[in-house]
This record gives sequence, structure tokens and C-alpha cells, in this order.
Amino acid sequence: MENKIDHFAHKSKSWDMNSKRVQNAKGIANLIVNNIELSPSMEIMDFGAGTGLLSYFVAPHVGRIVAVDNSPSMLLEFTKKCDEFGCEIEVVEKDLSIDTLERKFDGIISSMTIHHVEDQKALFSKFYDMLNEGGFIAIADLDSEDGSFHSDNTGVFHHGFDRQALEKIAKEAGFKDIRFDLANTINKPHRDFTVFLMTAVK
Repeated sequence: MENKIDHFAHKSKSWDMNSKRVQNAKGIANLIVNNIELSPSMEIMDFGAGTGLLSYFVAPHVGRIVAVDNSPSMLLEFTKKCDEFGCEIEVVEKDLSIDTLERKFDGIISSMTIHHVEDQKALFSKFYDMLNEGGFIAIADLDSEDGSFHSDNTGVFHHGFDRQALEKIAKEAGFKDIRFDLANTINKPHRDFTVFLMTAVK
């Protein structure tokens, strides 16, 4: 852990001030809330929770959120405002691309994180193992793009995703009832980028 670089250290304090980022998280959260039957008895994991934008909007509908991220600076910002969340919060600093978390959840949510993970097959297998029977995933990320979404592609392993290829990976991990919805369109000066929400159950 000592030599780990926190790629988000210089961005964490201003992260929530980006209105497009807030609108994107809200759009994704609304789709999750409308498409999945959430309940106050649920404990869910927010993978790549960052400063808690997605968690904030989902929190009133569940009992507990475990925020998992490998960026200590982002999680520090998350922790500063967790009193404002509508459910119990637990913060865990862990890099699930190389580590495991021996826990079971009723669901796993994630926004704009999986493109930072190189091995998608290993990640989806890990998600499957971490879910209770009947548990869900709700993963939002970019549709395939030309690499121009990020101004700096450090730590970016995938320029968005082909939905069919991702569906195949999820199926091979054991997921069923896989569906994709358009969650948001992010307008940037040079082009628009679409964000999907992928849902599936164990």
C-alpha cells in the first residue's frame, strides 16, 4: 500500500463542484431506484464510491451502504459529509482490482468506475461471489468512445464498453436478467458521450 499512487488526490476536493458530474450521478441513481426494488433492509456496496455522489442519491432507499474505493483522498471527502446520507455508512479503502473483500451484499452499485479496472472478467466474478443469492448489480459506465472523454487517460484501461461484450462477461460470471438502459448523455465541447446502466441479478 505504501507506494500506491492516488490518481484522484488533486481532484477530490473539487469533485462535487462539477455540475455535470452531479447530474450524471443523479440520473444513474434515479434509474437504479426506478428499476430495482430497494428496501431499508438492504446492505449494498458502492464500488468506486469516490466522494459519494451516487451513494448520496441511493442512500434514502436502503439500510446501509459500504463505500469501497482505492483513493484515500476521495474517501476522506466522502467521510466528511456522511452525516448527510439517508442511511448507515461504512467506508472501506480497498483496491478490488487486486484485493478481495470477504463480505456479502444485497446489491452492488457503481458509477463511472469499471473503466479504471483492467480485468473485467475477474471483476465480475468477484462481484458475483460478493452477492447474496438474488442480489443485484447496477453498473453505470461509458459506451465505447474514442479515448477523448478523459483529458488525461492515466489509470484508464477501457475507453468505454461495448454492451454486448460486457453482457457476455457478466453471463460467463453467472449473472442473469441482464439489461442495459441509457442513463445519461454527457455533453462535452467536442462531442457527446452516452452512459449506460447495466443491471443483472445473481
